[in-house]
Amino acid sequence: MKPELDGLVALVTGGASGIGAATVERMAAMGAQVAVLDLAPGTAGGPHLVVAADVSNDESVRRAVDEVIKRFGRLDIVVNNAGIGAQGTIADNSEDEWHRVFDINVLGIVRVSRAALPHLRKSPSAAIVNTASVAATAGLQNRALYSASKGAVVALTLSMAADHVHESIRVNCVNPGTADTPWVARLLQTATDPAAERAALEGRQPHGRLVKPEEVAAAIAFLASPASGSTTGTALAVDGGMQGLRLRPVA
Repeated sequence: MKPELDGLVALVTGGASGIGAATVERMAAMGAQVAVLDLAPGTAGGPHLVVAADVSNDESVRRAVDEVIKRFGRLDIVVNNAGIGAQGTIADNSEDEWHRVFDINVLGIVRVSRAALPHLRKSPSAAIVNTASVAATAGLQNRALYSASKGAVVALTLSMAADHVHESIRVNCVNPGTADTPWVARLLQTATDPAAERAALEGRQPHGRLVKPEEVAAAIAFLASPASGSTTGTALAVDGGMQGLRLRPVA
């Protein structure tokens, strides 16, 4: 049997590290040719096409997508993974920071998907997968801005799925729990007691640990695969049960 993504071309934003890098490797192992789009592409590894791209800049995005088409001649899968975090209540983040986070986390998806649409319409297996978060569906303390942006990603995913289903372009998203990524590592380093903070993050997820980037990548690859041809408008939780489980305290 041919690999599941054999012959397909995938584009992954934020593909140089964390969940994005794990997704790049997963899709390549499944037979896809993969383009890594990242603001810091020098950190990307592997034999993939690596393109510098700033999802907050429409010209940069369009130039990057054009480079992918120039190299591969087609585009079948778009993974909108690039994003930034924010901490605090609604009183803690400036208006400039609100605009910046939404510009990257939400409008970044719009820019990349919009630039990719003409090419996806030509694909026999077109799929878009957006990275949202459990913060979109579970109220987390001190994450007002981040949660609002990821809630918008889930709503945007559903609307995109409705708009493009008749063009045979499937649109889904994943909702990871707190993942063991470089961003979380940097967050922990700023804590007064990094070990205690990590333990707290692990403890709030029912399975008792951080989510592995490879686990999120597996979910993204599942949603992007032609084998999931009847799956669209879905938000897939990869959070160790955090979204839906309510466990009794251990005695």
